[in-house]
Amino acid sequence: MTQATISSKNQIVIPREAREALDLRAGDKVLVVVRGKRVVMLQKPASHRAAIRGLASTAYPAKHLQKERRSWE
Repeated sequence: MTQATISSKNQIVIPREAREALDLRAGDKVLVVVRGKRVVMLQKPASHRAAIRGLASTAYPAKHLQKERRSWE
């Protein structure tokens, strides 16, 4: 764990350990997500569509969607 100090301009320097973990370079964009009292920083994906592709593939048991579609008929 490393720490950063907030400057008088409310800026922080991202510690090297975090920059290396996210493979961040000068000019890269990051996403800052606030969850209650916690803040999570993520590397902004080049394509949000590509970043979420396949996330729901394991959300439902096998053949669940086929069963649901048959129930619509």
